Amino acid sequence: MDDSFDSTFITLTDEDGNEIELEYVDTVEYNGAVYLSFFPAVSEEDAAAAEESDDYGLIILKVVADNGEEEELVTVDDEQELNAVYDLFMEALFDEDEE
Repeated sequence: MDDSFDSTFITLTDEDGNEIELEYVDTVEYNGAVYLSFFPAVSEEDAAAAEESDDYGLIILKVVADNGEEEELVTVDDEQELNAVYDLFMEALFDEDEE
């Protein structure tokens, strides 16, 4: 079987203790930092409704060192930084689609 269609899912816990399941999309580097992109994980039955929802979309998280020991994923608060990283992810996705 071709592994190129396998998906990677992770479960994150937010600051309120809620678990969120995400599907990994890609990784990019920008200004020396690493960013990961995800889509919210949804069942096949809920996929159509989710894509029309405002809550469904590309989620970008930044990898940061926590006290120099562990790495954690954090949201990107700077709008300019977020837009630049989003553009990199979109370029990578469209380049991949063309191949």
